[in-house]
Amino acid sequence: MSAAPPRGVPASQAGAEFAERCRGATELLDVGHPALRAFVDAAIGSAEAPRERAVRLFYAVRDRIRYDPFGCSPVRDDYRASRVAVSTRNWCVPKAALLAAGARAAGIPAAVGLADVTNHLNTEKLRRALGGTDVFYDHGYCALWLDGRWVKAAAVFNRELCERFGVTPTEFDGASDALLQEHDASRRRHMEYLRDDGLYEDVPFDTVMADFARHYPAAVLDGALRRDGARFEDDAPV
Repeated sequence: MSAAPPRGVPASQAGAEFAERCRGATELLDVGHPALRAFVDAAIGSAEAPRERAVRLFYAVRDRIRYDPFGCSPVRDDYRASRVAVSTRNWCVPKAALLAAGARAAGIPAAVGLADVTNHLNTEKLRRALGGTDVFYDHGYCALWLDGRWVKAAAVFNRELCERFGVTPTEFDGASDALLQEHDASRRRHMEYLRDDGLYEDVPFDTVMADFARHYPAAVLDGALRRDGARFEDDAPV
């Protein structure tokens, strides 16, 4: 039996030394790739302060790449930040990878984090695809080392999608955590964080694949929804 993939480092234990290890390129956070650099340059413009750079990158990742979990892939290269940078739609783990790699390219230490969440406003199509559950295992977010501490940011749901769902978009100021909201604009329960798995220096691809295999039907990763042309935004309430 193969060993279980390693888990993340709790943010409370990931201090300055861990942050130093989260500055450069890794296998999937290919910081020096031209496509990644082009995305970063377009996002940050003339911003020089780390916090302003982080904020601009957050909004670029949130809104330039539409959220679509039906594009979930079992292919490691699809989680490479440079490939995510040129995609038009993607889901939370690749988007977290892009924000982390973009931040590192902008001189900001950054890590990829995982958390289990319940989506109380899940759509019926996605619920069926997940085997009837509203729990999203290994929801991806980014943690950025700003002003000597980790700030968590989930650049997941693009503004247009939020408007369709009646959810206030997640906003980020570079100083406070920007996680998915507990309630929507009508005060209905939205996202409930169940467990935080900690921070990773690289995209925890093997961990995500193992967890998905444990909790979800094989169809989540076999490409059936992508081949059918399903899009999450088409399943959103109007």
